[in-house]
Amino acid sequence: MWNKKGRIPMQNAVLVGLSRQMALARELDVVANNVANLNTTGYKADGSLFEEYLSSAARTGQSGGRVSYVRDSGVWHDMSAGPIERTGNPLDVAVDGNAFLVVQTPNGERYTRNGHFGLDASGQLVTSNGDAVQGDGGAITITPDDGDVHIAQDGTVSGKNGQIGRIRVVDFANPRALTKEGASLYAAGGQSPASADGFTLQSGMLETSNVEPVIEISHMIEVMRAYQATATMTQTQEDLMRQAIDKLGSLQS
Repeated sequence: MWNKKGRIPMQNAVLVGLSRQMALARELDVVANNVANLNTTGYKADGSLFEEYLSSAARTGQSGGRVSYVRDSGVWHDMSAGPIERTGNPLDVAVDGNAFLVVQTPNGERYTRNGHFGLDASGQLVTSNGDAVQGDGGAITITPDDGDVHIAQDGTVSGKNGQIGRIRVVDFANPRALTKEGASLYAAGGQSPASADGFTLQSGMLETSNVEPVIEISHMIEVMRAYQATATMTQTQEDLMRQAIDKLGSLQS
């Protein structure tokens, strides 16, 4: 079926609308995930990436024609710092600066801004998921003989008997290229970590999520309205196509 101008197939309008609906549904998923992580320590908000796709002339059915579709290009990470809150736990650390803490997981070395640490049964410094926090020489183990533990701004962990270890802190050339793996963990995404500088670790504090709730909820409302408007447009196009087919059928009979 063709539109009134006889140039662009009417079904293309439906396909354009569907491509927009799929993109909006994906965007809504991203926003909903941000809202769900408002209280996740060290969480970094995501944003949607889309691009315009122009179909070839052959696909439009006419010479030189173009039809514009929406194509999902993934997400980007907002790596800006979140607010820092005091916890009073001497093993908690907030990273002030462009840097990441290093932990050892079952899937290998991973990186995080979530400094909510504790001790496991063997005295190793671990995350809330039980992943071992890495020091310059590997895992950091604290014994009862170490007494009260203090973490300095450069990551040095000390007890009453002196230095126990130093928390390893790294940086990346392109932090936004890191791959999210859940639980505020990132994989390197093909990059090589470098020793970080220009940072401080604030003991007894945690960096909270950088999600702005008012902005995200407003964005969610906008996306839902756009989705409804696109769905209405698509339904209108389908109705027009159905009416045209019915009229053609009645003429032939």
